[in-house]
Amino acid sequence: MEKQKTIEVLNTLITINNDRIEGYETASKETDEQDLKSMFSKFIATSQKCKQELVAEVTKLGGEIAEGTMTSGKFFRVWMDVKAALTGKDRKAILNSCEYGEDVAVNTYNNALRNNLEDITAEQQRMLNLQHALIKADHDKVKSMRDALVEA
Repeated sequence: MEKQKTIEVLNTLITINNDRIEGYETASKETDEQDLKSMFSKFIATSQKCKQELVAEVTKLGGEIAEGTMTSGKFFRVWMDVKAALTGKDRKAILNSCEYGEDVAVNTYNNALRNNLEDITAEQQRMLNLQHALIKADHDKVKSMRDALVEA
């Protein structure tokens, strides 16, 4: 197991959690609906918890912690800003944007767990599986709220 590769995998996940934090801070500003603000606040807390655990692992390995966000995250936030401005803070548009961001987050965890098992310890794998489950649950919540609007 190459320590630098492990740090890269963990830093990728730190970055996607940074994306989620910034994305949901943006989403929260784009809506006046309290139920969405409350949900976004919970999602931010989920990513802050995941990020703390990941930072602790990178620190333990003596690595440098990733700062900032992914390009896809920046695209997600810019797209959400434009979409919200054009749609007048439309609930469905905001949820669609959030689901897109959640898809990226879930896929990032899927890729780490599928393609990098040789680069992470069994303990790190357990941690990532638990984080993946939390983020997938958030994804599913956004999707079900969005789908309920489509059916209404």
